[in-house]
Amino acid sequence: MIESPSPQILFEQNGFVATITIARPEKLNSVTAEMSAALVEIIEAVNDDESVRAVVLTGEGERAFCCGSDISTLDKYPTPWSFRNRADYCDAIRACRKPVIAAVNGYAFGGGLETALSCDIRIASETASFAAPEIKLGWIGGGGMTTFLAASIGASNTALMTMTGDPIDAQRAEKWGLVSELVPQADLVARAQEIAATIASRPPIAAETAKANVRAAYNMTQEEAIRYERDLQTITFATADALEGRAAFAQKRAATFRGL
Repeated sequence: MIESPSPQILFEQNGFVATITIARPEKLNSVTAEMSAALVEIIEAVNDDESVRAVVLTGEGERAFCCGSDISTLDKYPTPWSFRNRADYCDAIRACRKPVIAAVNGYAFGGGLETALSCDIRIASETASFAAPEIKLGWIGGGGMTTFLAASIGASNTALMTMTGDPIDAQRAEKWGLVSELVPQADLVARAQEIAATIASRPPIAAETAKANVRAAYNMTQEEAIRYERDLQTITFATADALEGRAAFAQKRAATFRGL
């Protein structure tokens, strides 16, 4: 069982699904350097643990998913260069090889929005809101804000969010494609875990490969993406799980996938 090195980053596992909770609700789940380091450590453990096949990421309480870095701690970095090279929580989430579902339960502001964007699937409570407010403080996001927003909601909407810093509500986020679905607050984590459990029931090599393929698709030309996808298909087709899937289909029975 994976243990969290921080009381402000909670980890629990049910079956093949792990749930990571950012647990600093009194500070709107803003992240400290110590919390970032904990997330890095947990994700490294998740990547090495075959018993984890999918991850849910959420925030504690009803007010905030995550409001990014704790601004009061930023001046503790001795130089801007040390700030640039810090252990970053968004980088940690993107380093996860397992599919990650964000359950956005409130404010996803600044680095919190980048954290949600670093996940593969985003669902949100009906009262969630999203913002890139860094410009109001004199800087811009640095955790993938612009590239991931543009891939999700288009250039014009990205410009609107990053240049004004003003929030959008959950309904607009869904309309723009920033989140896949809206769920009542009380049902949010359960719904995210349901999606994660569905993914975890699939062949894990194929699920991780599908994740890698999605990420690659918007970094390649269309022809390159098709060739890459075909190569990945060939790799997964040769796995024992794919053989089991074909056998189960022919025998009209449920498949048992082992990650082989």
